[in-house]
Amino acid sequence: MVGAGPHGLAALKALLQNGIEADGFERESDVGGNWNFGADNSRVYESTHLISSKPFTQYPDFPMPDSYPDYPSHRQVKEYFRRYADHFGLRARIRFSSDVVDAVPVDDGRAWDVTARDRGTGVETTYRYAGLVVANGHNWSPKRPAYPGIEDFRGKVIHSADYKDADVLRGRRVLVVGAGNTGCDVAVEAAQNATHTWHSTRRGYYYNPKYLTGRPSDQVADGLLALRVPLAVRRVLFSASLRFAVGDLTSFGLKKPDHKFFETHPIVNQQLVYYVSHGDITPVDDVERFDADGAVFTDGSRADVDLVVLCTGYLVSVPFLQHEWLNWDDDHPQLFLQMFTPRFDNLVVTGLIQPDSGQWTLAHWQGVLAARVAEALRRHPSTARAFLSRAGAEAGRRYSAGAQYKDSTRHYYEVAHQDYLRALQDAIRELEAPA
Repeated sequence: MVGAGPHGLAALKALLQNGIEADGFERESDVGGNWNFGADNSRVYESTHLISSKPFTQYPDFPMPDSYPDYPSHRQVKEYFRRYADHFGLRARIRFSSDVVDAVPVDDGRAWDVTARDRGTGVETTYRYAGLVVANGHNWSPKRPAYPGIEDFRGKVIHSADYKDADVLRGRRVLVVGAGNTGCDVAVEAAQNATHTWHSTRRGYYYNPKYLTGRPSDQVADGLLALRVPLAVRRVLFSASLRFAVGDLTSFGLKKPDHKFFETHPIVNQQLVYYVSHGDITPVDDVERFDADGAVFTDGSRADVDLVVLCTGYLVSVPFLQHEWLNWDDDHPQLFLQMFTPRFDNLVVTGLIQPDSGQWTLAHWQGVLAARVAEALRRHPSTARAFLSRAGAEAGRRYSAGAQYKDSTRHYYEVAHQDYLRALQDAIRELEAPA
């Protein structure tokens, strides 16, 4: 198991609970992955809180404390992962401060040689395993667009990967590029601290509130799913709710969305519109180019700024594996159930998903499925191979519950959680031991 973030912990626990000997490798000195604030590859910032509510985010077999709020902070989340690791006895099975630098199939693909470098001593050691589970995350390698003229810009440019708190924004003229949840968070913090803020987006979005009718909005959304309300009707209800609560977003100067609800990853931020309405954030078009003093946008307007924060997302990176082994298509892997490669039965990826709701329920069930596959390969190989034989034909299949996601790197791993959860459930049942 490579990685001791939310998905790595869940998979390691599932393997051990099924009697499968397993070791974990983690490059940092503690668990938590992206939520290990301050670690080299952590991308959370000081003000980060969950954007999905507590009951919809936690592991199904390990609830968050009752004392936690609806939307816990990153510090509470990290503590939750530490308790999870302790409760299930995972720490003793993890080699901390160990950076996996290479993994190669051996014995005609029946095993893997995994080489890890001790980050303290620099000593490299190779271990042999019957299978390899990759859980190194997909939100740590920054995507940096190649804007014309950016090399001439005299101000400072940072990626949100390096954004930790609002100090960097204070007293500056700030351009925030990107309208994902991070981009909206940073724009709001800039509105509170910068001299002025411009927020550049390619398209308009729906800026969802964290609460509807006094309840976390994701719980309201799942209530509609439980009632089996069709997608078209849910779209009408969400559009009407947003319009009733906030009004016409274009009246604030924001772009009209060029898509329907559920065709892009949900943005949960009820402060952005507030600061736009106060004139602290100026919405602007996509960046066309930079010059020495600032940015020129696609509508011909410009902004003179001295700090640019690129909230332009991340690209998946698995530096210790060859791309062909994970069935890469251009810049990302194409996997069966977003977990299994057509190349090897004993190579599994977990965590390569971006759900429209909380993530760690899916992490739990991905871990269970990985363990079921490992168990089936050991005890019922014909059942396992019949299941894995679908990897080639079904690699890249989307689980969107009927929505057509916008074509963007941001949506490579997007899943409708109810659709994907059902697919995991079906796969686990398929792999149950024959009578």
